[in-house]
Amino acid sequence: MTKKVLVVVTSHDKITDDKATGIWLSEFAEAYIEFTNKGYEVTVASPLGGKAPIAPDSVDENTPQDILDTQTQLQNTVKINEVTHEDFDVIFLPGGHGTMFDLPKNEKLQELLREFYEGNKIVAAVCHGPAGLVGATLSNGQPLVAGKRVNSFTDTEEAATTLDQYMPFLLESKLRSLGAIFVAAPDWSTHYEVDGNLITGQNPQSTLAVTKAVIEKLG
Repeated sequence: MTKKVLVVVTSHDKITDDKATGIWLSEFAEAYIEFTNKGYEVTVASPLGGKAPIAPDSVDENTPQDILDTQTQLQNTVKINEVTHEDFDVIFLPGGHGTMFDLPKNEKLQELLREFYEGNKIVAAVCHGPAGLVGATLSNGQPLVAGKRVNSFTDTEEAATTLDQYMPFLLESKLRSLGAIFVAAPDWSTHYEVDGNLITGQNPQSTLAVTKAVIEKLG
């Protein structure tokens, strides 16, 4: 049986009127390439469906061609309301600052995360992707992340981007406030945490490590 991965990306394209944002392309691309190379079937969904925005600062003249090529997969994403957890083995949330604005409050995403997690399926997220986890609760009402070892873009990494002042909240602080056991590594180092079927990574540098951890669990 072919393994199936649901990748949920942001639809949000602005931090302020003059600051564009979206998906951090390498976080989507590195995971997409690894999953498809493994023969997995990948479906890309977003809150609004259609073309998903890419953070302009995540692409430059040094971006490898194979990373750039994955932009075609973001031209026509499925609307998240049209997917069901039964069809997939994994849900994966790549980051980019856009996720901080639309994923935390998305009720359909919260429902999917609960169904994946309680269905003993893999829930994975990297960098700002764990923003999608902050609104997710289990059937008992507890935050999904409570009591679990997790990781995400840290408050000090956010301060280094100078975008902390524009964020609706700081991701590390928010996860800690929900009862997560936040395990940070030095800024910009590759780091990920696996707690049962929950796999989270710290920053763009951690995408491949998270993806490989997902593949290892899936087989």
